[in-house]
Amino acid sequence: MALPKLEAPVHSLTLPSSGEQVKFRPFLVKEQKLLILAEESKNQDDLYNALKDIIDGCTFNKLSVNALPMFDVEYLFLKIRAKSVGSKINVNVICPDDKETQVMTEIDLDDIDVQIDEKHTNVIQVNDDIKLVMQYPIMDDVKILKNTSTMEMFKIINKCVKELHHGENIYNGPDMAEKELDEFFESMSPDQFMKVNDFFDTMPRLRHYVSVTNPNTKVESKVLMEGLEHFLV
Repeated sequence: MALPKLEAPVHSLTLPSSGEQVKFRPFLVKEQKLLILAEESKNQDDLYNALKDIIDGCTFNKLSVNALPMFDVEYLFLKIRAKSVGSKINVNVICPDDKETQVMTEIDLDDIDVQIDEKHTNVIQVNDDIKLVMQYPIMDDVKILKNTSTMEMFKIINKCVKELHHGENIYNGPDMAEKELDEFFESMSPDQFMKVNDFFDTMPRLRHYVSVTNPNTKVESKVLMEGLEHFLV
């Protein structure tokens, strides 16, 4: 006689980047094992591969995870994690007043969301005639950015160019040669390139403030937790 099959509940969420509705299930023990092994390895590639595999499985292979902006990937995993093993986690927060005292703080993952800077735009007006339409870094790009050189950073910037508008002419980013894009960015003034930096600095990302009180100094502080690595507990 065949053993009964266990059915996982199905939930839904809205992707921050597109507003698309996505159905997902909690991760299973086999997927939790992947995550634990990846965390124990301390290898960044192992961790990102585990995240991708878990999200693929939990969204019924309906998403192209490799093509999603990284903040979508982080948001997806956080919501999957909350429905899988509970939304409450305990994290060690370093008190900013002395930069060494650690305080254990409880965080509810359901309170964490992708924050969008009100000044953020993916359209960069380089000058009166030229503007760039940018797209967000994907998981493979972020893996590079964690340990990158200046040359690698320029490769990521080039990959994030979706379109270049020059008057009435529109050039598609993937059709432009990397050398041409390198020369284009290198020819910018510092003020023009600062606009490119602003696009990356103000990108949507997971952000959450926690209040902590240093038990030694009694100083109360608010600490910004940013990015998925703060919540992988």
